[in-house]
Amino acid sequence: MTTNNKAVLTDEEVKKAYEVLKPVVVHTPLQYSDYLSRKYNCNVYLKREDMQVVRSFKIRGAYYAISQTSKEDRKRGVVCASAGNHAQGVAFTSAKMDIPATIFMPTTTPQQKVDQVQFFGGKNVTIKMVGDTFDEANEAANKFCLENNQTFIAPFDDLNTMAGQGSLAVEVFDDAKKENLDVDYLFAAIGGGGLISGISTHTKAVSPKTTVVGVEPTGASSMAKAFSVGHPVNLNTVDTFVDGAAVRKVGQLTYNTCQKFVDRLVQVPEGLDSKTILDVYSKLALVAEPAGALSIAALEVYKDQLAGKNVVCVVSGGNNDINRMHDMEERSLVYQGLQHYFLVSFPQRAGALREFVNQTLNPDDDITKFEYTKKVNSGTGPVLIGVRLGKADNLKVLLERLTQFDPNYLNLEDNPALYRMLV
Repeated sequence: MTTNNKAVLTDEEVKKAYEVLKPVVVHTPLQYSDYLSRKYNCNVYLKREDMQVVRSFKIRGAYYAISQTSKEDRKRGVVCASAGNHAQGVAFTSAKMDIPATIFMPTTTPQQKVDQVQFFGGKNVTIKMVGDTFDEANEAANKFCLENNQTFIAPFDDLNTMAGQGSLAVEVFDDAKKENLDVDYLFAAIGGGGLISGISTHTKAVSPKTTVVGVEPTGASSMAKAFSVGHPVNLNTVDTFVDGAAVRKVGQLTYNTCQKFVDRLVQVPEGLDSKTILDVYSKLALVAEPAGALSIAALEVYKDQLAGKNVVCVVSGGNNDINRMHDMEERSLVYQGLQHYFLVSFPQRAGALREFVNQTLNPDDDITKFEYTKKVNSGTGPVLIGVRLGKADNLKVLLERLTQFDPNYLNLEDNPALYRMLV
């Protein structure tokens, strides 16, 4: 297996990985969704990788990559860097093979994922929390490998890892063949590109007419950036909300493979992803993590092109921290145009709030946040106020009335720094 700068994954490598993994991983279902099919006027099938033992597809690449190292290397120990799911795959494998593993995780990783890594790895795993981003943890992990002569198990930019991830596509098309189903579109998330590389490689070998769509969060679209400049490059900023896909720079090998086999890239706003997580939980009782919901969220972006088509969405993971649900609800409401925040000067007299409610808000609007500190020797005082609209169309009238109430009010949507500090 070559690893030169222009190497790409081959379908032979994917099929080899599939045979190795067949007795180890769960053959997850290709599940028809009546709700999503009706919503988007097409036939939607969910590849349920959230039903793996570690609740994500990452077990595939981790196990296969480790299985391809020598017994001597495994005995010395393996190392990885991960925001959570790859770490769980490595931890599971280390316990199953009874080998030591040192796992570097960003300090921003949800605690639920840290706990799961320890659970799956047990005594075989040592966890090190380093840096605020995956890239910082990754740098520390590689340094540790060199200093301790241990083997690094790459989360995405490695042909064995990519091949392991691609094994799920073998299952997709084997199952589709049994159902006499021609797949028109296949949507899958992109973080560093390992999953979409493996999937697209097998897809184009067995079903070249299938359109492969890679889905990235708007705040971490590192593959789209690489495509635009012709090579992998660091993003200046990364929104870590979609933690499983918040990668500053995609791999060279994944970039090469995506250039050859991925048909389209699409970006999904974090608010739409949050809305999708809540929607599928409510309608389908499906617990998807932010990266796991990206492929389903992309249906909203592509809805005008899907009528009558057969569509597969890879639900790549279900490791969602319940403590993040409030943040997801907030992002969803903001995305839908229902939640807004303002700094408004209120007259410091009795009845000012009543006047605001009666004369400024629409009848179906609600106040969700109200913070006020009385100012001595001042006729007015600033109020941080959150308004949840009854419907998004209420905004125009609300802003007109707000201008009448306080011509100098601030809309925090126009002031990101103030928004982050106050909300």
